[in-house]
Amino acid sequence: MKKPGSALIPSIIAAVAVVGIVASGVFLWVGGHLNPLFAAAESGCTDSRRLVIVADTSIAPALADIAKDFDAASEACVKTEITAQDSADTAAVLASGGLDADAWVPESSVWLDRAAATAASLGQAPPEVDAGDPIATSPVVFAAAATRAAEIASEPVTWARVLGGTLPTILPDPEASSASLAGLLALRGHTAPDDPRQFAGAMIELGKSIPASTSAAFGALSATDQPSVVLTSEAQIAAYNLDEPAETLVAAYPADGTVLLDFPFVRLPTRSEAGDTDGAAYADADADAGAGSSRAELLAAFERAARGATDRLAAAGFRGADGAGELDLAGLAAEGPAATAELDNAAQIEILRAWGVLTLRSRMLAVIDVSGSMEEPAENGLRRIDIFQQAAGGAMQKFSGEVEMGVWVFSTARNGDLDYEDLAPIAPLADATHLQQIGGIIQSLPARLGGATGLYDTTLAAVQRVRESYDPEKVNSVLLITDGKNEDENGIDLETLLAELAKMDDPAKPVPVIMIGFGPDTDLAAMQQIAQATRGAAYTASKPEDLGTVLVDALSQRSCRPNCG
Repeated sequence: MKKPGSALIPSIIAAVAVVGIVASGVFLWVGGHLNPLFAAAESGCTDSRRLVIVADTSIAPALADIAKDFDAASEACVKTEITAQDSADTAAVLASGGLDADAWVPESSVWLDRAAATAASLGQAPPEVDAGDPIATSPVVFAAAATRAAEIASEPVTWARVLGGTLPTILPDPEASSASLAGLLALRGHTAPDDPRQFAGAMIELGKSIPASTSAAFGALSATDQPSVVLTSEAQIAAYNLDEPAETLVAAYPADGTVLLDFPFVRLPTRSEAGDTDGAAYADADADAGAGSSRAELLAAFERAARGATDRLAAAGFRGADGAGELDLAGLAAEGPAATAELDNAAQIEILRAWGVLTLRSRMLAVIDVSGSMEEPAENGLRRIDIFQQAAGGAMQKFSGEVEMGVWVFSTARNGDLDYEDLAPIAPLADATHLQQIGGIIQSLPARLGGATGLYDTTLAAVQRVRESYDPEKVNSVLLITDGKNEDENGIDLETLLAELAKMDDPAKPVPVIMIGFGPDTDLAAMQQIAQATRGAAYTASKPEDLGTVLVDALSQRSCRPNCG
C-alpha cells in the first residue's frame, strides 16, 4: 500500500483532532475520505480476509458465537460471516447456481441430494461441492408439552405406536423439515417389509394436517384435545426452550431407536469477492491459519474450530459429530440416544416423492350404489350396505380437512329419469356442517335402498360434474362404489360410455374414476375398462376392512395409474 505523503500528515492529524477516530478505529478520516486500508494498517491488518458461511437457522446462532471466538483468536485478519438460512432455501439457491458463499452447513446431508435433484429438474449439472464430515449431530425425537409428558410416557414412546395410531403425532412438512423426513425414514424401518400399505397408511394419517414449520407444529400442541407429540430434533426443542416460552417442551426418546441429523461442513466452489484475489481451490489445508493464510486454509481452520467447539454447540442443544456428548438443558436427557439406523439419503428422497403423492389434496365426488342388491348378505353375514357403512366411517377419518368431497347415490330412476341423486355438494371436509351432513348421509343409506344398478349413466354424469368445477390445484376424481353390473336397459351401454369419456379426455385436466366393487356380482372387466379410459383404477372389496385398504391403494398409486403393478 502506498504511504501518504508528508504533505498529508498535518491534515490527517487535524482531521483526527476534529473528528476523532470513527467507528472505534476501524475507519479513519483521511483527506476527506474514510480510509479502511489505513485503519487496517494501524491495527496490524494489511490483507483482510472475509469468510462467508451459510448455515441452517437451527445451528447458525451457535456458529456465529464460534465465529467471533475464531476471528478474535486468529493471527490472520479474518472476518467470518454466518448467514442464517433454512436449508430448503439454500438448497434451492445452490441448485440454481446462485449461492455466493465459501461453505454451507445444512441441517442434514440429505439436502445435498435434494439440491442435486432440483438441479437435474432445472436441466443443470449437479452443484460442485466438497462435503466434509459433520460438525455436530442431533437425534430425531418427539416433543411433548411438559404438562402432558407424563400422560404420553404412560407407555413406551415408540415408532410402533405412531404406526398403530395410538400416539397422536404432528409432522412438520417434510418438504422443509429434515427431522420430519428422517423421522419418516425411521418410521418406515419399523413397518412390515411385506406390507407397504402400512407405511403408506401412516403417511396418509400424518398428512391430514401439515404444519408449514416446526414452530407452527409446536404451537399446535396446545390446541390438541388429546396428548400429542411433534416429530422434531433435540436441537429444535433446545432452541424453543432457550427462548423461555410459557410452557417448555420435553423430549420423548423413541424406545425402539432413532436416527441422527448430521450437520456436514460443505465447502463450495471459490467465491468471488472484490478486493480478495485468492482463487485457491479448496483442497486439503491443514496449516495453521496465521497471517498470510489463504482463504482455503482459513476455511479449514474454521471447520476445525467449529467441530472442536463442543461446549458452544452443547449449550445450543447439539451433540458431537459422533452423536456423543452430554447436555445440560431443560427438557433434554443428559446422554443422547445411539443411532440405530443410518441416514439413507436415497431412501429419504424416495419417501419424499411418495409423501408428495399421498398428500396431494383431493377434490372428490363419492358415488354410492344404493340399488336393492346392496341389501343382500355378504361373506360375513352382514348386508353389503352394512359393510359399506362400517368401512365408510373409518375411511372418512383418513381424509384431512383440506380434502373436498361431495356425495351422490345412484340406482335406476333414482331422481325422476336420472339414475343419480346429488345429496351433498363438493365442499371442504374442514367445514363441520358439511362433514356432519356427509355423516348423516352414510347413516341414512339403508333407508335409500331400491331399484337396479344404473352404472354407466351415473359414471358419465359424475365425470361431467367434476369437470364443470375442476380445480387445477387439487386431484379431481370420482370415487364410485358398487355391488353389481349395469342394469339400466334405458341408459347408455359400455361402448357409448367409453366413447363419451374419450371425447371428454383432457390430459391436462384428468378426472380419474376409482371404482370399488363389493361382492361377487360386480362386473370387474367393465370397471377396469372405465378405469383405463379415465386413468383411474378398479378394485374389489368384500370385508369392511378392505375399503380402507383400497383407499390407501387409491391414494398411493396416483402417480402410476393406469399401469400400477
